[in-house]
Parts: sequence; structure tokens; C-alpha cells
Amino acid sequence: MDLYEYQARDLFEAHGVPVLRGITATTPDEAKSAAAELATPVVVVKAQVKTGGRGKAGGVKIAKSPDEAAAKAEEILGLDIKGHVVKTLMIAEGADIAEEYYFSVLLDRANRRYLAMCSKEGGVEIEQLAVERPEALARVEVDPLVGIDEAKAKEIVDQAGFDAETGAKIAPVLIKLYGVYTAEDATLVEVNPLVKTGAGDIIALDGKVTIDENADFRHPDHAALVDNAATDPLEVKAKEKGLNYVKLDGEVGIIGNGAGLVMSTLDVVAYAGEQHGVKPANFLDIGGGANAQVMADGLDVILGDEQVRTVFVNVFGGITACDEVANGIKGALEILGDNATKPLVVRLDGNNVDKGRAILNELNHPLVTQVDTMDGAAAEAAELAAAK
Repeated sequence: MDLYEYQARDLFEAHGVPVLRGITATTPDEAKSAAAELATPVVVVKAQVKTGGRGKAGGVKIAKSPDEAAAKAEEILGLDIKGHVVKTLMIAEGADIAEEYYFSVLLDRANRRYLAMCSKEGGVEIEQLAVERPEALARVEVDPLVGIDEAKAKEIVDQAGFDAETGAKIAPVLIKLYGVYTAEDATLVEVNPLVKTGAGDIIALDGKVTIDENADFRHPDHAALVDNAATDPLEVKAKEKGLNYVKLDGEVGIIGNGAGLVMSTLDVVAYAGEQHGVKPANFLDIGGGANAQVMADGLDVILGDEQVRTVFVNVFGGITACDEVANGIKGALEILGDNATKPLVVRLDGNNVDKGRAILNELNHPLVTQVDTMDGAAAEAAELAAAK
């Protein structure tokens, strides 16, 4: 789960990372009140959206009075930034910026480690910097068993090329940022820019944090960070039902058992759909428990997507045998009743496949079409979606 900047700022503050004051606002009047409360010569009115490029899109503006903050808020609220409509602002203290730096720590899945990145050049598109001037971005491996201690923090600032005095000021902040990363079970903590003020203080001016939702059981307080209003209602519904679902922009709904199989199914549907102008509509992994209720819950979510025209159920029977899956589909159709209105293309293979296919043949439901192969089923689902 990606956090808004103001949520990242609050986490930083809770863990002792130096930050500036910030107050959220959802109306121009609230922005005016926030600026008056901060009572600083300059405030920054910042759009709160979970995407980059806010500044270039006009989502970050300087204000020198409460009235000006209200005017800037009115300009930013409702702004569409890369498909994200601004509904919340953070009114933040202005900073006396002398220099801007970059720092992040993230989960490097490919190499099964943590990776710290640091640069003396912050406040810029870090992806662009990494491509155009890779030597300006230090990349330092972090052992999860050791973390970022004083020695590792010094290694990071040294590799980034900071002088001894500046590096000595930055290193303690990096240790605290790593504390946020581990304590909150994050997969990314990024500060861009990390600034040095005119007085020589180091401040995390803009933060980005991504939290691993698999660790939610350790963090009941993280539930308060979820913005259901900005989350697709189908994803909210699926999460309430315990389903691993991600909505996509397509017409062929997909249900499978196992993340690898579902990813492969997305690929074959995308390929089959090219000639028909249709695409996968979702990722939905029902795991190993494909009983009637789980299948019904999955179909209920997918059928609630108005874009979906057909549903492709792709199951390889293993621990959960194909006859159990077939009974699950049968039971799901009974549970959903008239709410099941779109064609289902079913491909079963693996353990007890003959029994599973026999159950669906006997069911003889007008919405269900069985296809033996994955490619054939994908082609059938794409063709049915294109015909509707």
C-alpha cells in the first residue's frame, strides 16, 4: 500500500526523523486556517496524490499568506494529475533550502536483499538521473540481519560523495529512516528531497512510503492509513472477502488458482484478445480453497465489474482437485442465481480432471463452456467478449 505524503510525514515524525510541520486540508477555507496556524512567512500547498510529477502538473504551489494559500488550494483541488483527482492537500511549512539530496531504502526482490540508494542530487526525477548519470547515484547493499547502523550509514554517505561534515549530519537521519522501514514493515522508504537548510539542519522534506500489506496482522494501526474512497470499490469488496484481486482495464474476467497460473492466464488472454480488441479485466487468485463460497465470492466481484463481458476460469487441480472446483462452480452459480449473467469459459486440468469435467457436463448450464486447453479457452473467452 502506497501512502500519501502527509501519512509518510507523520510516520517519519513518529520515528524521530526530522520533518517540517504539515496540516491537511480538503477545502480552501481549511487551507487558509492551516496556513494561519502554521504562521510562517511561506507555506507550500501540496496536492496529495499517489503519483509523481505533482510539481510539473501544477500540484505544488507557494503561498505567502493565508489568503493566498486559500487561492492556491482552490486552483489545486480537483486537479487531475495522471488520472488522480486531488481531494486532499497538505499545507506545509516553507523551508530555507540550501541543498537537496536523495535517499531511499527498498526491497530488492531479485537479489533477496535490501538496497539503499543515495545521491547529492535530489529534487529531480531519480529514474532519469539513474539512466543519464548513474555515477551520481550510490547503490549500497544492506544486509537485513544488520540493517543501516552507523557503519553502514557512513558507507552510504561516503559512496554518495558527501564531505565529512555533511555526511556526519546525514548519517543519523538515514539510520532513523531505516527505522521507519523496518518498524513499519515497508518495502520502500524514499525521501526526495532530503534537504540541508541554510542553518545546516537535515530535513526530510518529501516522503514516499510503501507498506507491505502482508504484514498488516502486525500493524492494526495501518488500517487507518487505507483510503477506501480512493480505492476501487471492487478491490475493497474483494479484500473484505479475503480474495487476492486487482482490477485491470479490460473485458475478460479471470479466475485462477495460484498466482503463477493467473499471471500466465493474463498473458494468454492478452495475446488472444489482440485480434478482438479485448484485454484481461482483472487478476484474481482464489488459491487452493476453490469451494462453492470462494468461487461465488470471486464471481460476484468479477461480475460486478461493468466492463467484464466474459469470465475465464482457469484451474489446475492439485491439492484442490478438479471435481471440488467443478462443484464450487456449480454451487457458485446456485448461490448467485440471477446475478450470474455473463458467459463462463472453464478450463480444468490436473487432479481428477475427468470427474470435474463430468460434473460440469451434467450441470449443462447455459452460461458455462468447457475448453480443454488454456490457449483454446483464452481464445474462446476473448471471442465471446468481442461478440457482446
